Amino acid sequence: MPFHRFEGLEAQRLNPHLSSGRGRTIEGRYMYFRTVHKDAGTGSELHYHPNELMIFPVSGKLNAVVGKQRRIVSPGTFVHCPPNARHSMRATEDGGVDYLYIKDRTWTLIGFAADEALPQRAPTPEEVARAHRAGIWPGGRKEPEKSQAIVEGLGECYYPILDSLQAPPSSGRREHWVTGARLAFGFVEAQPGDEVERTRRAARETFIYVLSGELDAAVGGERRSARCGDIIRIPRGIAARITVGKPAPARYCAVRSTPALEAAVDTLGASDDKG
Repeated sequence: MPFHRFEGLEAQRLNPHLSSGRGRTIEGRYMYFRTVHKDAGTGSELHYHPNELMIFPVSGKLNAVVGKQRRIVSPGTFVHCPPNARHSMRATEDGGVDYLYIKDRTWTLIGFAADEALPQRAPTPEEVARAHRAGIWPGGRKEPEKSQAIVEGLGECYYPILDSLQAPPSSGRREHWVTGARLAFGFVEAQPGDEVERTRRAARETFIYVLSGELDAAVGGERRSARCGDIIRIPRGIAARITVGKPAPARYCAVRSTPALEAAVDTLGASDDKG
């Protein structure tokens, strides 16, 4: 199914041992495409996981830590957490926050405290939920000397793109891409009538989240006009054509798998989140 909205999905708290966040998830072959909400003043403890994480706030503000870098992040700024980077995302005290949250599927959606060692096998959210309901602390033993969390040498992980999502549109087509180890994130502004995607067989799995304007999309044999909050999923190998509708420009976020991620998942399989 190529067209989605988060509102129709169940909100789940998948890391109760680490985070207040509740999120809705669309599972692709190579990535998890999610939205996460955190109430004012709440969020996650410092933690890490072997999969890459990409974050883009759509409302509210994040008090974000990646490695040793701390920033107050508003909508319009992209945050990149490389694999095993120590990080924490908390809503500021003045209100809740909602953000796009994308992880590759070489590991499950479960993280570990920054002072814990990684287990040999990635636990599923259901295993963590059962342990939490039973009153068993689901984290590992505190072994900071065995932690694989990366704190130093991450480079600049914050990418300001717009002052706000209400900023005036650009005069022409504009694309801002950040390619990590396994995922690529793009912020795109395009003009009415622009063809932004056309392929007989998509080379990469792609998720698109519409921020404003309208995208006329055909994916496989299905067609739809996608507006604010709509999500388009293009599986690898599927035909797709996407054009900006009239009369206004469109803004959207896109996330794509990379050849390295596809090779890893195709060889070893995707993580198991079913319990």
